[in-house]
Amino acid sequence: MSAAQSQAGQAQSGAEILLRALKDQGVEVVFGYPGGAVLPIYDALFNQNAIRHILVRHEQAAVHAAEGYARSTGKVGCVLVTSGPGATNAVTGLVDALMDSIPIVCLTGQVPTHLIGNDAFQEADTTGITRPATKHNYLVKRPEDLARVVHEAFYVARSGRPGPVVIDLPKDILIGPAPYTEATVQHASYRPRTEPDPDQIARAVALLKQAKRPMVYTGGGVINAGPEAAAALTAFVRATGFPITQTLMGLGAYPASDPQFLGMLGMHGTYEANLAMHGCDVMLAIGARFDDRVTGRLNAFSPDSRKIHIDIDGSSINKNVPVEVPIIADAGRALEALLAAWNADPRQTDKPALTAWWRQIDQWREKQSLRFTQDPTKGAIIKPQHAIRRLYEISRELGRDTYITTEVGQHQMWAAQHFPFEKPNRWMTSGGLGTMGYGLPAAMGVQIAHPDALVIDIAGEASILMNIQEMGTLAQYRLPVKVFILNNQYMGMVRQWQELLHGSRYSESYSTALPDFIKLADSFHAKGLRAESVDQLDDVIREMLACPTAVIADIAVDQAENCFPMIPSGAAHNEMLLGPEHGATSAGVTDAGLALV
Repeated sequence: MSAAQSQAGQAQSGAEILLRALKDQGVEVVFGYPGGAVLPIYDALFNQNAIRHILVRHEQAAVHAAEGYARSTGKVGCVLVTSGPGATNAVTGLVDALMDSIPIVCLTGQVPTHLIGNDAFQEADTTGITRPATKHNYLVKRPEDLARVVHEAFYVARSGRPGPVVIDLPKDILIGPAPYTEATVQHASYRPRTEPDPDQIARAVALLKQAKRPMVYTGGGVINAGPEAAAALTAFVRATGFPITQTLMGLGAYPASDPQFLGMLGMHGTYEANLAMHGCDVMLAIGARFDDRVTGRLNAFSPDSRKIHIDIDGSSINKNVPVEVPIIADAGRALEALLAAWNADPRQTDKPALTAWWRQIDQWREKQSLRFTQDPTKGAIIKPQHAIRRLYEISRELGRDTYITTEVGQHQMWAAQHFPFEKPNRWMTSGGLGTMGYGLPAAMGVQIAHPDALVIDIAGEASILMNIQEMGTLAQYRLPVKVFILNNQYMGMVRQWQELLHGSRYSESYSTALPDFIKLADSFHAKGLRAESVDQLDDVIREMLACPTAVIADIAVDQAENCFPMIPSGAAHNEMLLGPEHGATSAGVTDAGLALV
């Protein structure tokens, strides 16, 4: 509202009320794209300076950028798109946020209320379309509901298991006058349980104390619970002396350099993590949902273990895997309670059994399931694992706060395997939905949130093209994001599955008309670099990291390299393909000549 309006006591428009509510909710940045139905909001944005708007080039990218912002800060990300195609373009990002439990509030324009249902220009049933794509959604039909709905949406997005919320805003609601309603302290009906049941905590501690082959397994829920939860996890695991593994979404909640960390588990997890999960007798799962990429074949998943499951979402408990001790609570609060109960319990752990368990784990570690061979001679082709390792080592030399996003595919798994994380909120990837095109806009959102940080999108040449237009956003806002492409000219993970599971029939997985990424970078006002052999790699990485602007680094890597270890779809944890580096074993050899262990 202008100063003149304020002095005259005129009512604020719905659009002005909306921005006031956003400001009161702590929103500093909105990622969006204008259109007719939301022009009243853009007009209100023009007349204020409290909220910054970032103009993306596609609505899907707006949601991914908000995800990157949210995941790297712990705040709720905010999106603004217009009606019809603006809203439908955002759906992929909304489902991505839903699957990965990312708090987002997405504001969508809508035709005026009297036209809803008339197939008006750029009308879509946004609430109907997004109902399965969101944690909750709203259609505002009365001006007096507007401010309350905004406050409620942010509460729902951030509380309990986080997720995306849509607010559909008819144009007449935005244009007409609306009253302001202050945020209520407590929601009338949605009040997720955050404190753990003390009796269940006591049961969990008793079970863990008698464990002979324990395993701690954590997921993205620990990250979502905040840095205090990660600190509590570290303290608890070190107090117990137990081994720990993490899902793709959970990386960084426990320091990767700690000897108790066994690496990531699941389809492309380490040999020791997967075998320890298979062989444990007591499993403590925290903030993880027993995803199929983690469990493998359910009837063979950790067959001899007694399971404790901590999750703030009660519907996730006993959903995929039956558990003995369910604990519905915030991961951080539960971990603090566990640590206190563990320290207060006088019972001792079975030290001889734990020593034998660690001896077994160390034997599995000796397999070095992530090893690879890089030919160091001049002109040698670059192994993708080596490229990731060197990126990690050289970036670490700089001592800067570093954030990594990824696209989806082989490069994503290699990044998870070979780029260790010591802190939470530094790793942003699309886990549940596996959305190609996620990494570049997510990196954009991270860079907006952390302008002085080093932000790198580890990409594949196929996935990066899904949202390459966001290089324009980087240029407009002078965001120095680094795009590190592992270019094998294939949709790599598709090609890998076709080789291993479909008789090497490479159907439509090879890209025959890729752009010149150096020229493409130049056209977007960025720096383009290329490394074609191992002797060029380090210089390209150093130049990329030193560049003050956005960079696309095109790294030509071995086209035939596959991502191992790998648990084939439908197999158990102890049925892993370890790859040609390990040779055949007596456990059997697959048609591809790979060790099946």
